Amino acid sequence: MIALFVSAFITLFVVIDPPGCAPIYASLTRGVSPAHRRAMALRAVAIAAVILLLFALWGKQLLHTLGIELNSFRIAGGIMLFMIALDMVFEKRTQRREDRAQKMIEAHEVEDVSVFPMAMPMIAGPGTITTVMLLMARAEGLEERLVVLGAIGANLALMIGALFSAGALMAVLGQKIEAVITRLLGVLLAALAVQFVIDGLQANFR
Repeated sequence: MIALFVSAFITLFVVIDPPGCAPIYASLTRGVSPAHRRAMALRAVAIAAVILLLFALWGKQLLHTLGIELNSFRIAGGIMLFMIALDMVFEKRTQRREDRAQKMIEAHEVEDVSVFPMAMPMIAGPGTITTVMLLMARAEGLEERLVVLGAIGANLALMIGALFSAGALMAVLGQKIEAVITRLLGVLLAALAVQFVIDGLQANFR
């Protein structure tokens, strides 16, 4: 179970990327009081938690209703995660997040960013939802599903910590170190994405 938790935790950490969201949140909430900033961070993570929990528990039923096979979703999800991994390796994902944040700042929409863009799509975006559903699909039995849910909760707790200490975190890491970490995690995510595709293909041809 420890191995499952570590695997799920690392996978979600790479996709959710708390250190990467922190500087974006810092720029979006520039000039906002510390109390308001903390309240928005809590609200954003709470909303994202509800979204991820819904897809974790009932995502499979949703696929069934839409007539989508789970193995097909594994393959599609793996391809999506691989594209995210490529963006991380070549730093395109970070650039898009920064561009989105800049547009919000220029539009003077910094009063409340908890729902958009923080909860969705930055925390509970398509990649995160896909990953949660894939991890829950691979989990067997109630115990393993609870382990995956625990990994989700641990990452969301880290996200709260990262958003609370966004300014200090950026001062410690710096842009160069953050870029190195992002690329390394992108390589790991690419390998995992390929494994998801392989699992889906093998299941289809059994």
